[in-house]
Amino acid sequence: MKSIEDLEKEVKEVDKELKKIDAELLKWKNLQRELHEKKSLLKRSINKMKSDSLANVDWAGNTYEWSKDVKKTLNDVFRIDSFRPKQLSAINSTLAGQHAIIVMPTGAGKSLCYQLPALVKPGLTIVISPLISLMEDQVRSLKNRNIQAMLMTSTSPKDETLKALNVLKDKNTKIKLLYVTPERLAKSKRFMSNLQKCYAEGRLQRIAIDEVHCCSQWGHDFRPDYRYLGILSNMFPKTPILGLTATATSHVLTDVQKILNIPGCLVIKSTFNRPNLYYKILEKPTSQEECLTILEKLLKNRYKRESGIIYTNSIKDSEELAQGLRKRGLSVGCYHANMEAESRSNVHLKWHEKSYQAIVATVAFGMGIDKPDVRFVIHHTISKSMENYYQESGRAGRDGKRAECLTLYRMQDVFKISTMVFSAVGSIDHLYGIVKYCLNGTLCRRQLIAQHFDEDWGDTDCNKMCDVCSYPNSNIREISLESHCKILSGIIDNAHTQDTKVTAQKLLDAWYLKGPVPLRHKGKEPNFSRSIGEDVIAFLLVEGYLIEDFHFTAYSTIAYIKKGPNMEAINDDNFTLKMPLRKYTEFHLDRPAPKDDSVIGNDITETRKRKASSEVNGRKSKIIVIDE
Repeated sequence: MKSIEDLEKEVKEVDKELKKIDAELLKWKNLQRELHEKKSLLKRSINKMKSDSLANVDWAGNTYEWSKDVKKTLNDVFRIDSFRPKQLSAINSTLAGQHAIIVMPTGAGKSLCYQLPALVKPGLTIVISPLISLMEDQVRSLKNRNIQAMLMTSTSPKDETLKALNVLKDKNTKIKLLYVTPERLAKSKRFMSNLQKCYAEGRLQRIAIDEVHCCSQWGHDFRPDYRYLGILSNMFPKTPILGLTATATSHVLTDVQKILNIPGCLVIKSTFNRPNLYYKILEKPTSQEECLTILEKLLKNRYKRESGIIYTNSIKDSEELAQGLRKRGLSVGCYHANMEAESRSNVHLKWHEKSYQAIVATVAFGMGIDKPDVRFVIHHTISKSMENYYQESGRAGRDGKRAECLTLYRMQDVFKISTMVFSAVGSIDHLYGIVKYCLNGTLCRRQLIAQHFDEDWGDTDCNKMCDVCSYPNSNIREISLESHCKILSGIIDNAHTQDTKVTAQKLLDAWYLKGPVPLRHKGKEPNFSRSIGEDVIAFLLVEGYLIEDFHFTAYSTIAYIKKGPNMEAINDDNFTLKMPLRKYTEFHLDRPAPKDDSVIGNDITETRKRKASSEVNGRKSKIIVIDE
């Protein structure tokens, strides 16, 4: 019988062997990971080569067998003389049976890319779209052109749903386009069964997926039911898939192709520049009444008899603003997700028919609004991301005429949004992207949008169609933040020693010698206005000198402010940090918005002309107004 010492020796030997095996396993796991990475890289290269090869085809040509029918349909049915950029390429590629993803800015005519082909070849086009308001708009527009179309949503009456399901089975149906939500595909076995019958009979012409960025978790409007659409390419291999979006980075596009199981498909990408949109940031007042006054002046004067949208952050804000504007004699509707479907449709229709001048809405009033003559989009609260902002503001000026995109910005709104979105991956970075856009006072706003979407626009592409470029020769001012960073860091440290957490508002108060005396710093208050102080705190947040620390309460989430990783740099003797001040340029709430292209973006007034004249005569004039 073995002794305990012998057994312990054997255990040690076994441990040695196990360590050898663990080392070998680690080596093989590392090799496996490297091979997987290499395989993914090779697949991406192959898919890129496939996509590039397809992109080299002349899809914009007029020598296809269907080219005459395409031109005739464009002229006779849609009453349009010529295609917009990239439309013909998209139409030819889908008629050729190619899977394709189309990236075009809002208003560039994405819907024509599947509506027109639906009329050129026999069969049914299924259009998958995320929002009922979008589908209602498009079906109404198609019926006005005598094009047979239907929609089927979760709120459709039973008889309408039954008719739509029968369309899939009826070989003699005259319906050319059937609009459905992604939830219908994901949750209705009956719908999918009928769709399979439609395909088996050779009548499923194409599947168009609008707002296709919703497939990707990296997209700004991710919808879980969109991921179900990945089965379509395998289930209907002979049916081309056409994905369309106004906003997608290269990372999102790659992810979408993978999810839809169409890697290496054709990608047709148009420029994001919307030259007819004028971008401006307005300083948001602290009170709701003052906000209402600004909105009242805009709607009654600058945008008199023009259609527009006012976006806000919450259902409560949308209802209060709509009610406040009605009390001031304005005809506006309210739109949010908690309204009954019929009420939302009625509000949408009244706005479409100009019974309402504007809709005060949450982002539930959304993607792909098919109204070409929207002359203004006002953001009462900042968007969640640059993608959201680009898409929401892009609902203006779809007819190609001048339109204005105004954003009311104040630091407090940053925390309203951050406490709502912080739990989603990458959401804070996305939010800070739009905060940088609002704080900017030196770079062309178009240039910032272009950088976000991996494009390169020069300053000349703006044509003075943003508030920064409207006054290009005005003096740019900066403030040095080194001493202010040390003061703010000291306030946070002092609060910590008192076991107190500070919100941005409390931090600002302590900095300006307001609020609880124990939290105030011991020096003088800043030598600039409180509104600039707000900009400083927001700037330090987006630059990583401060960070938000989120805490749950029984009723809400609170964002406290802590020192960020970059704050350590303030102890360096060579530390410098400068912040350009935002420019508050002339903007006339009480005068009509300019319409003539010759003054596009300049908003020239008699006062401004006199100032310009005095500058020519050698006397400098102050065109920028900085609120200090």
